Amino acid sequence: MKDEDKFCSICGAKIAKIVTEEFTVSADNLIERVKQLLHEGNVTRIVVKDEKGKVLLEIPATVGVIGVVFAPWLAALGVIAALATNCKIVVERRE
Repeated sequence: MKDEDKFCSICGAKIAKIVTEEFTVSADNLIERVKQLLHEGNVTRIVVKDEKGKVLLEIPATVGVIGVVFAPWLAALGVIAALATNCKIVVERRE
């Protein structure tokens, strides 16, 4: 399967295009911004990176659907926010 394919070569299903966006946020706004992104619905994955680009946390979108499972992710984001000054949030969305 190639990036420019519009249909799966195995099953024929339409392939959703994934768009990537990147935001820079302060540690104070990190948790609130991630919550907002998870509630949008078309987000498939969120990656939190430090200022140097090192991946600190990856959150699959299915976690956002199940609120109880999201609590450990919030705790991890709190620790990241305490250690970092600025973070990059990379968001993958379905078109």
